[in-house]
Amino acid sequence: MENYLPRIADERLKKSLRASGAVLIEGPKWCGKTRTAMNQAHSVLMMQDPDKQASYLQTASIKPSLLLEGETPRLLDEWQIAPILWDAVRFTVDQRQKTGQFILTGSAVPGDNLTSHTGTGRISRLRMRPMSLFESQDSAGIVSLADLFAGSEDLAGINPIAIEKLAELITRGGWPASIGEDQAITEQRARDYVDAVINLDVSRVDSIEKSPGKVRQLMRSLARNLSTEASMSTLKQDMEAADESITIPTISSYLNALERIFVVEDLAAWNPALRSKTPLRTSSKRHFADPSIATAVMGITAQRLLRDFNTFGYLFESLCIRDLRVYADSLDGNVFHYRDKTGLEADAVLVLRDGRWGAIEIKMGANEFDSAAANLKKFVTRVDTQKMQEPSFLMILTATEFAYRREDGIFVVPIGCLKP
Repeated sequence: MENYLPRIADERLKKSLRASGAVLIEGPKWCGKTRTAMNQAHSVLMMQDPDKQASYLQTASIKPSLLLEGETPRLLDEWQIAPILWDAVRFTVDQRQKTGQFILTGSAVPGDNLTSHTGTGRISRLRMRPMSLFESQDSAGIVSLADLFAGSEDLAGINPIAIEKLAELITRGGWPASIGEDQAITEQRARDYVDAVINLDVSRVDSIEKSPGKVRQLMRSLARNLSTEASMSTLKQDMEAADESITIPTISSYLNALERIFVVEDLAAWNPALRSKTPLRTSSKRHFADPSIATAVMGITAQRLLRDFNTFGYLFESLCIRDLRVYADSLDGNVFHYRDKTGLEADAVLVLRDGRWGAIEIKMGANEFDSAAANLKKFVTRVDTQKMQEPSFLMILTATEFAYRREDGIFVVPIGCLKP
């Protein structure tokens, strides 16, 4: 496809199509699901086509199998507009007994009562996110996470991303349509995305009307509490300080809607086997799918970020978590955070399905490296490595200039050097 930047999800989709009758690609609007799917589809049904949507919906209500006819893999884009397509796909996959029949894309999760079957065993799921810095060709990709998990200790490189550019990348976000555009345009697109979420998408997902003012204040509160374990009560108090009264059940329902359209993606806590009975904190950390959502809802530009390094730090952590999640997916892993009741924490723990794991502290500046390294080493002493095995690596993920291995064995890796 012309002007298509390769995605890490490309190979994941190929593998999933070889293994399953159908693949569901989920993720936020504008993250590139449709273009990635069209790269491998041989026929397409666009449910959002305004000229044909009414006809498609009528067909879906009478004989949905007609919409599945076409060369395979057949793409059903925004399938949730006609939820009956899910059961039709599941049934057709059962009948054909072949892999690689359908690709479904969706930017919202329909209600549980709208489909009669989970699709287990027939439809595999693939999560897409906005582009990582490696995918947008901003990261030099000198340091490979796969190599670190394999035991490589040979690490050196120079970060191509200056601090001014980093501020621009945070406010631009990983939206494919914004790659290569002027900064003013990319920041406006991020604001347009947030406006669409607030005024349309968050109410459409469950057909329950929501107050745009309350949604905006909730998103601003989430942005102010980014990369923290802010509770519902904290969000409520924060919103009320901004003169927006709201109940905790309303906050919960609004957050649920934001999660179902993949705008919010909190970072779950890791629960490893520990040497002692140190109580763990189990709260998730607050994150958006992309840091540009936070800057857009708060009205923060790249220039303003450079004048507020406290806020810059939280947004940098969110950018790193986004990229680590994209990279972890390609390695068949997941990203968590760790914190126990003593206050000891690790910003990110990357855990692979085969049990290998690595711990990461996210620090923008070199002045924090020694304390971050000490924290990582202390963290490892808490983990029962007889049950969990030794970490494959310990890393400080940063915005500084050089990638290298410290004398204590901890890797220092700029985000602009990292790849899967």
